[in-house]
Amino acid sequence: MPTPDFILRLREKIGQDPLWLIGVTAVVVRGDEVLLVERADNGKVTPVTGIVDPGEQPADAAVREVAEETGITAEATGLSRVRSLPPMTHVNGARAQYLDLAFRCAYVSGEPHPADGENARAWWHPIAELDGAGLAAEMRDRIAAALDSSGTTTFEGGR
Repeated sequence: MPTPDFILRLREKIGQDPLWLIGVTAVVVRGDEVLLVERADNGKVTPVTGIVDPGEQPADAAVREVAEETGITAEATGLSRVRSLPPMTHVNGARAQYLDLAFRCAYVSGEPHPADGENARAWWHPIAELDGAGLAAEMRDRIAAALDSSGTTTFEGGR
């Protein structure tokens, strides 16, 4: 997965020390299907995820990541979940922790394909068959929050 230029510049200054970053998850819904991708770097199945650029609005980042990674035009319709993810170490040794903002997005147009090399494939998957999609529990939780029709954002921790 390509590292954003602003992170590369920060890493030149701080090395592998931990970075606190804002990430987005875009759960794109089309009827009774959800957009999934298979990541090229590790083979994991996820909704579209990415990093918010400095000064970028998070909902715009979610829409941008969907377009860049899958060629799909989507519209962010709501913030569904806010969660601080556990600290992690990337394969290159760089440490980070993410505040993940999960957005429900509506499909507008396009056919999914791996548009920028970050993913090996992109496709519409039936919502009723998500248990068999190979999603990790954390990713299923992000999708479930976006599919919740109550319109309420979930916050992990103190509610």
